[in-house]
Amino acid sequence: QVQLVESGGGLVQAGGSLRLSCVASGRIFNNYHMGWFRQAPGKERVFVAAINWSGSNTLYEEFVKGRFTITRDNARNKVYLQMDKLEPEHTAGYYCGASSRSWDFLTQFKQFDSWGQGTQVTVSS
Repeated sequence: QVQLVESGGGLVQAGGSLRLSCVASGRIFNNYHMGWFRQAPGKERVFVAAINWSGSNTLYEEFVKGRFTITRDNARNKVYLQMDKLEPEHTAGYYCGASSRSWDFLTQFKQFDSWGQGTQVTVSS
């Protein structure tokens, strides 16, 4: 499995921006599709965005389209989530995941093989 470590979370005012990073180690990074999920306390982990192994294809949750951008740098084994125009509703723990499975089902958290420990994003009103 690949090991993942997220960073970049924090406290930001509504309308602000954050850039989350996730660095991978342990396996060949560009063998994996990568995704970001969020999870609020007492809630299930839900899909935010995904990017395929080459970076040529992306997928977004409807609520974040036009606000968030997922990118990856295979030379640095990193995936990023640029979060703009943040709102209090975006407050959650954000988790990076790696998947060796089909691109067709990557909105489902069970399709991911590895997860990071998460980074907290808090948006104040």
